[in-house]
Amino acid sequence: MRKVMAAAAVLAALIAPSAAAPATAAVAVAAVAPQPGTYVGKGFDTCTAPSQSAMNAWKASSPYGAVGIYISGSSRSCSQPNLTATWVSNQVAKGWRLIPIELDYQAPCGTRTPKMSSDPTTARSQGASRATSAVNAAKALGIPAGSAIYNDIEQYPTSASCRAAVLSYLSGWTVQLHALGYLSGMYSSGSSGVLDVCNAYDDPQYTRLDHLWIAWWNGVANTAGGQYCADTAYPNHQRLHQYSGDVTETWGGVTIKIDRNYLDVSTVVTEPPAEWSTIVDNSDTSRFTASASWGTSSYSTQRYGADYRFADPVAASDPAWYKVSIPETATYDVSVWYPANTGYNSATPYVVVTSTGSQSVVVSQQASGGQWVSLGVFTLAAGDSDKVGVSRWTTGTGYVIADAIRVTRV
Repeated sequence: MRKVMAAAAVLAALIAPSAAAPATAAVAVAAVAPQPGTYVGKGFDTCTAPSQSAMNAWKASSPYGAVGIYISGSSRSCSQPNLTATWVSNQVAKGWRLIPIELDYQAPCGTRTPKMSSDPTTARSQGASRATSAVNAAKALGIPAGSAIYNDIEQYPTSASCRAAVLSYLSGWTVQLHALGYLSGMYSSGSSGVLDVCNAYDDPQYTRLDHLWIAWWNGVANTAGGQYCADTAYPNHQRLHQYSGDVTETWGGVTIKIDRNYLDVSTVVTEPPAEWSTIVDNSDTSRFTASASWGTSSYSTQRYGADYRFADPVAASDPAWYKVSIPETATYDVSVWYPANTGYNSATPYVVVTSTGSQSVVVSQQASGGQWVSLGVFTLAAGDSDKVGVSRWTTGTGYVIADAIRVTRV
């Protein structure tokens, strides 16, 4: 995607001053609906927002109904003599859908600058800061709350550390956009940003985007992500696909160099779910229960908190239970923390009480200790009750450990 600067604004027609009004009376602009709104079809993006005459010619004769505009970011390289609130207002009034784009921080492992921090905490803060700047630019252009703003992160050679920085940055971007009433999107290449985002679709460490813009120049005008993104990720009118780039087209006698896109998007969505997560440790006597058969130890430095509980395996029902107050019936990631040791159980059964019945997940507590280990994503019913148990009924060998659990809405 080309680096450009843009400023978008909304609106329908200009309201002309009355004949009796002074010649210097201000021109008002009508309010515009959230952008790009609900739209299925072709769109294009180009470095500099085209002139009004060019937009008129393309509207009358091209197959495109949406246009990408760069509204904020220090990496925009094109001048924007046309991009004003009036320009935006005129395009919306004529039926164009707008795709607002931010181009600023780039992946720390890439070649583009400026680069976001490689520290995830700092990167998250930078994402939030850029969201505020992008919203300010959108508002100046008349692009209202409820619109999606797309963060352009160019191709980068992905790695574990770089991936963590990018996903943290996008999490900060998304959380802050939601706080300001906007939806979040990202544009990136299929092999880097898109792949990383889609692989983390169910990872509770990161906040999920609202829209995904896939740069994959396969020449096919649809929203498929191919090997880069499963169809189950961002399935509900949440995708854009840049299927061809750096091409020159002429419509209505006007020639423009563009990237071609296909959209299936909607900004008519429910309010993004509030961030919610809770941790229950074995030391919380109001939320953790276990029989006298469960001992207490602080032997391992991998423990969560001051200590953890342990018990011998037994062919009987004697689970330790974690009680969780679930705010509303929804999907939640359930993760567990335990210290690992070769003397601990090789097949510990965790029992998750879902809205449709209990599900058991077996974990080896001989490895991957001292960190959150996800049992998966489950639909949990609202209410304050036992939600996660650690069972002693196992064919594995070694002590069964009960330390801490974390439940996070996704």
